[in-house]
Amino acid sequence: MIHELRLYTAVTGRLPDVLARFRDHTLRIWDRHGIRQAGFWTTLVGGDSNELTYLLAWESMAERETRWAAFQADPEWIKVRSETEADGMIVARVANSFLTPTAFSSVR
Repeated sequence: MIHELRLYTAVTGRLPDVLARFRDHTLRIWDRHGIRQAGFWTTLVGGDSNELTYLLAWESMAERETRWAAFQADPEWIKVRSETEADGMIVARVANSFLTPTAFSSVR
């Protein structure tokens, strides 16, 4: 099992739009593609309060590549992304890392 840590920095003032897109559209589309989320967080203290951090769980990098590519090409996702960015981009920057658990990790 690997986890993908993704950090989205919203365009100033657009974090509510990013959250709404995940809540109202993205998670449902991910379900259809078998993409498993392990949690979502916003920053309470420290860092940038205009960020969304989340984890995805994958069996392997091969699974990630296959499922992520299918999601990115999904016509519904393409439409939702276009509609939610009709007034301009809502995400300024995306950073991601792939994490593997240590032998003593409580999360595997």
